[in-house]
Amino acid sequence: MPRSYRVIVAKRNRRTRAIALPATNGYATPAPAAPSRMNESKDPVPTAEAERSAALEGILEHAPDDAAAELVEHPDDLAAELLSTMNPARALEILDCVPIERRQQILAAAPPETRRQWVQNDKYPELSIGRLMEPAIAVFRPDTTVAAATEQLRQLVTKAFITYLWVSDATERLVGVVAMREMLLGSDSQTLAEIMIAKPFHLTPEMSLTDAMKESLTRHYPAYPVCDRAGKLVGIVRGQTIFEAQAFELSAQAGSMVGVEKEERLATPWMSSFKFRHPWLQLNLLTAFLAAAVVGFFEHTIDRIVILAVFLPVLAGQSGNTGCQALAVTLRGMTLGELTPGKGFRLVAKEALVGAMNGAFVGISAGLGMLVYAHLQHNPAALLLAFIVFLAMTLSCVISGISGAMVPMILKKLGADPATASSIFLTTSTDVVSMGTFLGLATLLIR
Repeated sequence: MPRSYRVIVAKRNRRTRAIALPATNGYATPAPAAPSRMNESKDPVPTAEAERSAALEGILEHAPDDAAAELVEHPDDLAAELLSTMNPARALEILDCVPIERRQQILAAAPPETRRQWVQNDKYPELSIGRLMEPAIAVFRPDTTVAAATEQLRQLVTKAFITYLWVSDATERLVGVVAMREMLLGSDSQTLAEIMIAKPFHLTPEMSLTDAMKESLTRHYPAYPVCDRAGKLVGIVRGQTIFEAQAFELSAQAGSMVGVEKEERLATPWMSSFKFRHPWLQLNLLTAFLAAAVVGFFEHTIDRIVILAVFLPVLAGQSGNTGCQALAVTLRGMTLGELTPGKGFRLVAKEALVGAMNGAFVGISAGLGMLVYAHLQHNPAALLLAFIVFLAMTLSCVISGISGAMVPMILKKLGADPATASSIFLTTSTDVVSMGTFLGLATLLIR
């Protein structure tokens, strides 16, 4: 069904801003509009506000350790304020890099509810919903009247952005959610229990970021309650925060595949970038020696049939691309939760079949290229060399497809990040297989 959108002007941090939210029949109902000032955009930006914006921008564009070094240069109250305005998981990453004494000072300067939430979030693993939680501010009892809740909201909206009212019982268990529309349409004497949505959908703090993203895709709520196993409300997480965190993880995969840490940004100092990248290059050099050893093993064959050296990069390049295609599909399936237990074998079989088909068709083209080149060189074994290229290309693409699917799955079983340096191991295996197959077949078939 088509969705209508209302523009809501809500006060946050003593500023007004326009927020577009979908009007749905769930509890994602927009809050009533607050009056705005038409000439507010013409007001000059205060110097303090400009300084805070510049400081926040400088911190956000750095890796956590560099951001922490910049954060400690600011007063405790400003540092706490800057951290409270960013993604909670990002704030915890930066806080973990701050020296412990200064960290305690910054925590002490933060609002009590924010400080408690940070301490609680730190107990949960990375890439979990628990790391993204914000304090649940507007929490009321079921017997609270609309008039009493409205009076309290007038005070709460001056220090926080309120989307919903959360209704909990005496044991802090979440029993309902009240949308602002229901508050607007309800009478002052009604209780929240009469207008709330009972047993609302909620996330759990242990839930992975991927699982939470899939759940939120079908709901599109601006905020979600987070409850523990007993149903106790432990915080809230905003839909925008979930998608921002997931988008960052996806963007980090491309770098992780070649040994670039996800902490590295454009503004990362060159020395930090060197420390992040160099160990992986050393590992890549070590694995490259394996491919060089394979070529060295068939040195006499290359000396006897020099034309083989021309086609070694062709075999390595094609098999490497085949493996990278399989690797990309496998990592995407892992990220989206599609690669469930039991599907690994089918994925490997599929990539082997696709690799065989691609290898055969590419092998025909490469074989024709070898045939023409060998004839130009007046090589008497031109036809046999073309067949060897075709066969080697097909076999190497099959094995490369299998490797591209298996490398991330093996890394995951070993407890490592499936994306970390996958391409380094994949490139090594494809180079060894393609060159070894090509030179091995030439050694056996050409006398």
